[in-house]
Amino acid sequence: MRIGIDYRPVTISPYSGIGRQVLAMEEVLRARPQTTLELFSACPPGHPHRDIAHCPDSAIPVYRLHRPLPRWRFESQFLPAEVADLGLDLYIATANAGLPLGHKPANARYALLLHDVFQLTLDNRHRSWMTALAYRNLDRFAIGHSVKVADVIWTPSRYTASEVARLFPEHSAKLRVLPNCVSFHNGAAPPPELAAALPEGRYWLLVGTWEPRKNTTFFLDCLANARAHAVNGTEFPEVVIVGSPEDLAERHRHTPGVRFLNRLDDHSLQALYARAECFWHPAYAEGFGLPVVEALRNGTPVAVAHGSALDEVTPPGAVRFDPEDHEEVAALILELAAKPPTREPERWREWAEHFGPEPYAQRLNNLLHELAA
Repeated sequence: MRIGIDYRPVTISPYSGIGRQVLAMEEVLRARPQTTLELFSACPPGHPHRDIAHCPDSAIPVYRLHRPLPRWRFESQFLPAEVADLGLDLYIATANAGLPLGHKPANARYALLLHDVFQLTLDNRHRSWMTALAYRNLDRFAIGHSVKVADVIWTPSRYTASEVARLFPEHSAKLRVLPNCVSFHNGAAPPPELAAALPEGRYWLLVGTWEPRKNTTFFLDCLANARAHAVNGTEFPEVVIVGSPEDLAERHRHTPGVRFLNRLDDHSLQALYARAECFWHPAYAEGFGLPVVEALRNGTPVAVAHGSALDEVTPPGAVRFDPEDHEEVAALILELAAKPPTREPERWREWAEHFGPEPYAQRLNNLLHELAA
């Protein structure tokens, strides 16, 4: 079987959630017998991915690959001819859209890895309203096209599958659930530069600032409320947020007891999870909830919002809360500051194993067998 995958997410951001899923898929596909894997990306001359992937002859910087014109040229001009010339049996678009535009070769099949549809259902963060409008229209076209021409659509959760079915009911029969892969890390010591940036004592951890749905500002407002109502002598753990303070409003950028870390590689991020007293995830919308499972995989207790795909990845007995109830979350902050959540690392790791590399490989291979049959 000759399979091609869109490798652009790894080229653009290998440590992102989507980038790590593409790497996990690559590993499984390379291990399959009688399978040839072809990678497709776009990068400027001199980039190392030109040695391993099929790339167009362009000099576009990596940070611009997600923009409309480079995407259009890749998917309408470069990709269709490459898929046909290589005689692919299957091409997998890995980033919500990106299936080739134009004529589909008779013997080729298309799979779409659709992580979420928040581009279509939520107001996402952009530099201006004009940019937001342009990307909303582009995403509507790109996702709609890929959903239409895909032979199968893989989503990481039942929640995302239900949202896709709601938006595209005529294509609901194509939907299959392929939960994300969460690799195991042993909690090794953080690199020196990260260790120097960490608090000396207790700390709580949050991941994500750019997208409003991560609800980070809501948590910081609740934290301020809890501090205002705390009795004298209450000790709060420091809060470490993975993200940029520039993504938040001015009043949240210098919150007392909060520090920001940005541009971490995967090893540093896992070390950060492993040493946190509690991982907080206040997001009001998630297509899977990868950070929750990553924290659990490192044996770290979690406090997670109810709703969306988070209900599928959070184990029974974990701390839960309403992502819109300021008073409830402020009270919970006070409670966990005084009495940290119980550490049950083996229990949390056992739950996270459901999303480990071996179950992921089995699910992906089953889906490929189904598609081939």
